[in-house]
Amino acid sequence: MFLLLASVLLTGCSTVTVEKIKDKADQTLDVLSTKTNIGKNPRDPLEGFNRAMFSFNDTVDTAVVKPVAEAYRAATPGFVQTGIGNFFSNIGDVWNAVNNLLQGRVNDSATDVMRFAVNTTIGLGGLIDIGSAAGMPKHNEDFGQTLGRWGVKSGPYLVLPVFGPSTVRDAFAMPVDMYGDLWYYKRPMYIKNIGSVVRLVDKRASVLDAGSLLEEAALDKYVFFRDAYLQRRAGQVSPDAD
Repeated sequence: MFLLLASVLLTGCSTVTVEKIKDKADQTLDVLSTKTNIGKNPRDPLEGFNRAMFSFNDTVDTAVVKPVAEAYRAATPGFVQTGIGNFFSNIGDVWNAVNNLLQGRVNDSATDVMRFAVNTTIGLGGLIDIGSAAGMPKHNEDFGQTLGRWGVKSGPYLVLPVFGPSTVRDAFAMPVDMYGDLWYYKRPMYIKNIGSVVRLVDKRASVLDAGSLLEEAALDKYVFFRDAYLQRRAGQVSPDAD
């Protein structure tokens, strides 16, 4: 009888203790959520998933991509890095021209075509950026921006594995951008793959210093990168907005 009574009392105490701990945890989470707005940002309803993907991407970058980019920058002469960046930037002007045309920016589209023609010929296949020196500004347009100009809403913020920050709209536009990239059609395949890796490493190397400053300045890297990305993206889609 005593054992039965003790068992009931212990079970009751255990239940009460668990409930108290659970209530305390819920209260703590509520306080944190209220103070930091975590999980309540209307632009980021997928924050739990996004933070997991951000952590995964950050781990991959820290372990692999960033060290390779640092080695690349240290071992590759500056003029070679400039030439590589110019080459892939020149290829991108073709898709920039298409998107500017789809957005109704005929003059910008014509500028993109002229840049590509001048840099491909006089600029030795795009290795030298003659177009910018000749007063033809560089544009960076993609199909996500085109959809935005057509009135398609961005939707929630979305962090993609490997590809990084995006939105639902831009994630759906990404396959179109891939098919619009001239390098996608490069053959043989091993040349295409090597070039794609070099392109990625060169792009990462170009933002090494900026990335270090951002990491040091941000109290919450995820929030800092998210807000910076969304603000920049809004400016790209509607550059004339106040």
